[in-house]
Amino acid sequence: MGYLDKMDREQIKKELRTDLEKGLAAIKKGVTVIQKKAEELTEEGKRQYKRLSTKAKIHDAMRNLGTEVYMLMSGARIKNPALNAAVKDIVVRIKGLEAELAKLEGKARVSSARRAPKSRAAAHAQARRKADVTPRTRTIRRVKKSTLE
Repeated sequence: MGYLDKMDREQIKKELRTDLEKGLAAIKKGVTVIQKKAEELTEEGKRQYKRLSTKAKIHDAMRNLGTEVYMLMSGARIKNPALNAAVKDIVVRIKGLEAELAKLEGKARVSSARRAPKSRAAAHAQARRKADVTPRTRTIRRVKKSTLE
C-alpha cells in the first residue's frame, strides 16, 4: 500500500490542479518581471542610440566646418573665416546639436570657456583636486653651518 493507494482519484486531481495553478502563477510573475526588465533595457538602448546619433551628427558638422574654413583660407585668402555666413550657419548647427546632446545626457550646458586659475599654485592645486592627489609637503633644505663659513 503506497501513498497513492490511500487517495482517491478526485483528491489526486485536486492536488495536481492546485500545484499546477501555483506553478503557473509563479511563471506568470516571472514573465512580468522579465517583460519589465526588457522594456527598461529597450528604453536605455534607444537613449544610447540617440546619444550616439547626435554625437555622430556633431562630428560630421565639425568636419564640414573644418572643410569650409580650409576652403575659405586656401582659396580667397580671407583673414577671418568666422565672418562667413556658411561658417556661422555650421557653428549654429553645432551649438544646437551640443545642446541636444546635453539634454539627452541630462546635463546642464557646459561652457567651453572655463575660468583659468589665478596663479600657478592655484593651477597645481586645481589639478591635484581633479586627480584626487594629496598635496606635496614642502621640505626645507637645511644648510650646514660649516659649509657657509
